[in-house]
Amino acid sequence: MSHPDRFLLAGIMGFPVMHSRSPVLHNFWLEKHGLAGRYVPLAVKPEGLRAALRALPALGFSGCNLTIPHKVEAMAIVDRTDAPSKRIGAINCVTVEKDGSLSGANYDGYGYIESVRQAKPDWRADAGPIVVLGSGGGSRAVLVALADRGAREIRLINRTDDRATRLAGDLGGPIKSVPWEQRAAALADAAMLVNTTSQGMVGQPPLDINLDALPQQALVSDIIYIPQMTPLLTAAKARGNPTVGGLGMLLNQARPAFHGWFGVMPDITPDLVQTIEATF
Repeated sequence: MSHPDRFLLAGIMGFPVMHSRSPVLHNFWLEKHGLAGRYVPLAVKPEGLRAALRALPALGFSGCNLTIPHKVEAMAIVDRTDAPSKRIGAINCVTVEKDGSLSGANYDGYGYIESVRQAKPDWRADAGPIVVLGSGGGSRAVLVALADRGAREIRLINRTDDRATRLAGDLGGPIKSVPWEQRAAALADAAMLVNTTSQGMVGQPPLDINLDALPQQALVSDIIYIPQMTPLLTAAKARGNPTVGGLGMLLNQARPAFHGWFGVMPDITPDLVQTIEATF
């Protein structure tokens, strides 16, 4: 697909932002599909977010991704948001429409579910209780996605119990909060364990949880992708549990964003994965 009238532009707004792998990912797809354009990191401080987003149409941008700390605040700046993002309470993608208006969406939940399905094609959200650790933005997206896929019982656990209780109350449905002190016992009959906290990320301490009570067939998932094998995933794999890392979520959430900006739905191919993995 060619765009002879302009050089295609998109980017990622955050602060800090230079650690993001999204430029490598989207620029790979631009080149792969023969599109003249560039995806760039945009270091935007919170006080500059409104001006930066509102400048996208005039600068010729097709849109942008959003990362910390902008996912919540941007909702009040864009002209419209989709239903999932309203439930999640945050957006991670902005698309500039033909009339110059800004549409917000959240593809984190979609990316998460697709990554799990690709790694374990027979996975079902309703296979049994799901334990989710953490109550931040990533957790909200994962919780909404799991509930929408038919999860019947989700046990939400956070180090600060009040946050988990409030989030469970906000989202409702199958989500119930469990005290942090009961995190090990909550694994006893779980079909799935999901870490959405930053524990286990490079520079962070490992996740503080004992897996002894977790059934060996339970799927263990971590949305962290640096490192790809977190201490949680390493421990789970060592005891025989199937595991899913966070790289697939990153790759899959980018696909609908790229499609919305440039009209092409890209594929996740082995050479793309190798390109991203080479940056770790």
